[in-house]
Amino acid sequence: MMDSSTIQVAFRRSFFFSAFFHFILTKGQMKQNSQPKWEAKIPAKLTGASPDQVWVIYTDFFNFHKWFPTLASCYGVHGANGELGCIRFCSGFSISSRGGGGSEKWSKERLIAIDHSNRSLSYEIMENNIGFSSYVSTVKIVPGDVDDGDGCVIEWSFTVDPVEGWQLDDMKKLYEKGLEGLARRIEDTYNL
Repeated sequence: MMDSSTIQVAFRRSFFFSAFFHFILTKGQMKQNSQPKWEAKIPAKLTGASPDQVWVIYTDFFNFHKWFPTLASCYGVHGANGELGCIRFCSGFSISSRGGGGSEKWSKERLIAIDHSNRSLSYEIMENNIGFSSYVSTVKIVPGDVDDGDGCVIEWSFTVDPVEGWQLDDMKKLYEKGLEGLARRIEDTYNL
């Protein structure tokens, strides 16, 4: 049987270790979150496609691989295609994490906002093997040149925690390249 002084010592030790581990974990989280998030908006102008034509492509959330050149596959894993909360699985990215190579890159993405009247949607990456954490992307399709009424602009923005081994400018270049390929495919398809 333990006396009260032994219980007090055990309690103090337990409390000390609990406080110590909380401090270590909190310090690690503070260090991890001390860098500002990376943010960027990448535009691509399409000269002949209407905003409505391009919007249909983006709202076909489960079939984005048909249009995005570096995406090998994309399919639904939860919910109805294009509906709020639906989840897609995408794989085959040209993006490679820390040193590249290895297995095929993939992500599971959830549609978290959709506004048909303003042609805007947002999605988050839930899981991936690319190196992203806290990733949210928004795509907005806006009319192009106001003077002649032709075309549209795809505005693709993202917010993500910094990715180890990457630079924000390199990530922007990958998005620019992908979006240029997407715009080219759309224009080729519609013979624009």
